[in-house]
This record gives sequence, structure tokens and C-alpha cells, in this order.
Amino acid sequence: MAASITYSRSIPVRHEVDVFVAGGGPGGIAAALVAARQGKKVFLAEGHSCFGGMGTAGMIPVFMTFGDGVNFLAEGIGREVLDALSAEKGPDTPLSTNAIPAELMKRVYDRLLVEAGIELSLMTQVVDVVAKDGHLEQAICHGKSGFFAVSAKMFVDGTGDGDLAAWAGAPFEMGDAEGNMMPGTLCSLWADVDFERFRASGVSVQDTLFKSFEDGHFTVKDPHHPGMWRVGNHLTGGNIGHAFGINATDERSLTEHFLIARQRMPEFESFYRKYIPGYENLELVATGSLFGIRETRRITGDYVLNVEDFKARAVFADEIGRYCYPVDIHPSKPDAKSYAKFEEEFRKSLRYNRGESYGIPYRILTPQGLTNLLVTGRCVSADRPIQGSIRVMPGCYITGQAAGMAAAIAIDKGTDTRGFAVSELQTRLQGMGAYLPNFSA
Repeated sequence: MAASITYSRSIPVRHEVDVFVAGGGPGGIAAALVAARQGKKVFLAEGHSCFGGMGTAGMIPVFMTFGDGVNFLAEGIGREVLDALSAEKGPDTPLSTNAIPAELMKRVYDRLLVEAGIELSLMTQVVDVVAKDGHLEQAICHGKSGFFAVSAKMFVDGTGDGDLAAWAGAPFEMGDAEGNMMPGTLCSLWADVDFERFRASGVSVQDTLFKSFEDGHFTVKDPHHPGMWRVGNHLTGGNIGHAFGINATDERSLTEHFLIARQRMPEFESFYRKYIPGYENLELVATGSLFGIRETRRITGDYVLNVEDFKARAVFADEIGRYCYPVDIHPSKPDAKSYAKFEEEFRKSLRYNRGESYGIPYRILTPQGLTNLLVTGRCVSADRPIQGSIRVMPGCYITGQAAGMAAAIAIDKGTDTRGFAVSELQTRLQGMGAYLPNFSA
């Protein structure tokens, strides 16, 4: 049996604010911006060296779907971020609208947060919460200066892993029935790509990948290869390589897979150089300082958004947005059968036509048993298939801005997260441009 200790100390309450936001990814950023713009005093704690999470430190090279082909679903903060990034790229950019150059994205987020007057702290880990009877009182943080507490009226969990909610006692689920979770990816940045030569070649990377398996090229014959996206004049961002069995709620698992993934990079470099025209001079620039994580905890809320809602294109009375990305569950094993199931669901059976979307109810942001905490991003209350859809960045903007607005309203009304009319939340979201076609004030 492992030894344990009891440890106690007094720490300063360094900040007293209206809204505390844990995690500066897209969901946390959206929540912080909206709450601050509603006149609330906001403190945002981010454990990394920059804001943006997967799209910056994680080097994910591209946004997923912002709209359904007819409507722009991530109106509000999503539109604002996308427009600001487009302006940062400049009018003569060769990059697609959805491409994410990480350094430009960092500057965009920095500017938006500073201009909103939010109290910000990077390199600050949230390590615990003080809660009583489902009411959070403080978040416990740790930085280079030591431990400190933040008192707040409302809390937003933008950690992606549901850390605050889980520590405060909210129920949650992880993975499939056997506990298997989607693999992560250590995304990467590569230089010296001739994009024109690659386009002219007509070569399919996916088809060529299977040829390389026959040649014995890879140590892990993973048929699921999302690929590369252009993020600069001669730079490409790689969403390549799966870390099977990773658990991002365990630092030991993260450590193991960082080491493995970095050692595998030469295999991808030699594959592209040997098999893909235009990539003959490919050179690795960097790997992400944050692992690309697709799945950990799914916090159980007052409603669990589910795959039947996806199939029904569901409409909810308490809708705070709509979304449309396909069910994208990366196989937990690198085998042909698992990949075939993924292809069937992602490409055909659990994908929408133009103009179709599902509703996102406010109740998936309110964890069971907690009164003044809202969740946002990939840990919202959903079953596994819907988590595979709503987890991507545009979906995080939608749930994040609703969480920030709900926190502000609860403070204005002097109530908890369930004590106000959802119609007021919907009215205020509509006022900032949110896409709510089924709500009329």
C-alpha cells in the first residue's frame, strides 16, 4: 500500500473576483471575454505559457467547421476570433481561412483578453477547489510564487478535462464502456514544403500511407492519418500520429506518450520525404508543448446531449447555440476494423448535409450537484459520440460564450446557475450575435 501524508498550510486569497475561469483554451477565453464585457471582474488562470490551448501550444494546424454550409454557427466570439486571425494573416495570405498559424493566434488571444480588462495569469496551475454543499468558494492555484487562492461568485471550468467540476464532486464519465479513450496527437510544425508541386502531383497521402505499410516503413501501422495543413509560405502543420492509450488526467501517462511521440517523428519525416512529392526537403521545426487531447472526462450535467439528438437534428427550448461537426471518434486501436467503423460514421452515417445542425441546451453546462460552476469545451455533459462532435474549437466558442454570459446573469440576479430564466440568457446571446434560429425574444 502506498504511503500517504496529511499536509496543511495557510495561503493568501490573492484575488476576489466575480468570475473565475480555469483554463485559457477557446472555451475559457470565450467565457472570460463575455463575462468581462458584461461588466464583471474576471480572473483567468492558464497553466501554460500562452492562451489558446490546442490551437497554440498544442499546434493543431486548422479549425474544424464554423458553419453548416449555409449558416455561420459560431457567431459571436467564434466570428470575432476568426476575423481577427484573418486580419493578422493579412490580405495576401496563401493560407486558408481555417488555417491556424500558432504565433499569430497567440497574439490575437493576447490582445482580446487584455483589451477586455481581464486579470490574467499564465504558468498558473489550478490544483484544487474549496467547496461546501455544491457551492464553490475558492479555487486553489499554484504559480512560481507559490500557492494562492481566488475567491469568486461564479466559476467556469475551461480546463477541457473537467478538473474543477470533478474536484468539486460532480459525476463524470470517461471513454467507452471499457474505458478506452480516443488517442491523442502530438501535433508538429514542418518547414520547406513545395505546396505547388504537391498539388500538381495529385498524390493521395492516405493511399500512399498504405503502400508504405507494405514497405515496412512504420513501427505502428496506424491507418488513420489526418494529415498536414499549410500554415505559412513554406510551413505545414502536422496533425499526424496517434498516441494510443494516453490518459491526459494522469501526468505519468502524458510523460510516457510525450517521449514516445517525439521519438516517432523521424518516421513521419522520412515517409513524407520518400513518398510525397513536394515534401522531399521536409524538416521538422517543432512539436507541440501541449499534447493534442481529444477526450478525457465528460462531466454529467442536468442533461446529457446524446447521439439520438444528433440524428434528430434536435431543437431545445433552452438552446444556447447549434452545431454541426460530424461524430469524429478516432479509433482507440490502430487496426483496420476500427478504422473502417470510423470511416463509416465520420464520412457517412453520422454526418450532416448542408444547412443541418443540432441544438446545444444550456443544461449541458450545469454539472449535477454544483450551484455556481459551469463547464465549457470538450468536457460538457454529452455522451461519447456527441463529445466527438462538440469538442472542437468552434464548438468550444459556442459553449464558452454561453457559460460566460450565464455566469454574468447569475451574478446580476443574485442567484445560482439555475435561478434565472434561460430566455434572458438567450436574449443576451442573441444580442452579441449568437446563432439562435429557434429562439424569439
